[in-house]
Amino acid sequence: MTNELLLVGTLIAYFGFMLLAYKLFGRAGLYGFTIFATVVGNIEVLLLVNAFGMDQTLGNVIFATTYSAAKILSEMEGEKGPDYAKKATWLSVGTTGVFMLITQTWAWYAPADGGLLQQVFSNSPRIMLSSLVVYAICMLVQIAAYKFIWTLQKHRESGQWVRAGVSTLFTQLVNTILFTLFAFLGVYEFSVMVDIMLASYIIFIVTSFWDTLVQIVAKKTCKKSNILFKEID
Repeated sequence: MTNELLLVGTLIAYFGFMLLAYKLFGRAGLYGFTIFATVVGNIEVLLLVNAFGMDQTLGNVIFATTYSAAKILSEMEGEKGPDYAKKATWLSVGTTGVFMLITQTWAWYAPADGGLLQQVFSNSPRIMLSSLVVYAICMLVQIAAYKFIWTLQKHRESGQWVRAGVSTLFTQLVNTILFTLFAFLGVYEFSVMVDIMLASYIIFIVTSFWDTLVQIVAKKTCKKSNILFKEID
């Protein structure tokens, strides 16, 4: 199976899982999914793949779902929506930070099987740390941008495509530049870094339209959410 088909398939699957989590568990489901996606994304970001003629980090797709989750919370959870989105961000950052610390201790053990997993994580703390720091910055930027645009729109329902698309494209431009510089400066040649930036941003442009569509679907289908879980603040 080609990388292109795999990326499209995982894009559909990840967003589908996110919607299911929200439908079944409400905002608690999005908290849990965001934590899961951030941990997995910080593992996937260690792998560069070539798809659609571009080199890109594998974590791009699943990270896109976390930004979509934050927009759903901001859009659908009333006046406290942005606060819930920030809560999801800090929960995921804290959990992933602990996960990163744990993976670094794996290098202390004497492996019996060659220690391939230890080698992967012990040699990649810079990439994982860069990913986590940039993720935290960009999530807060997106939440603030979304709230600002929606305020300018005077909270009109009709402007969802604009506020979702503009906030995502701006945030992902910041994300692409910061992550590539933090993670790969001095590691790859500048031309390779530019390719990674362009590929990542093109993917984010595509996923921004997709996740806005998913956000609209969530608004129409998940109004009566948390069918399996009682909401708590």
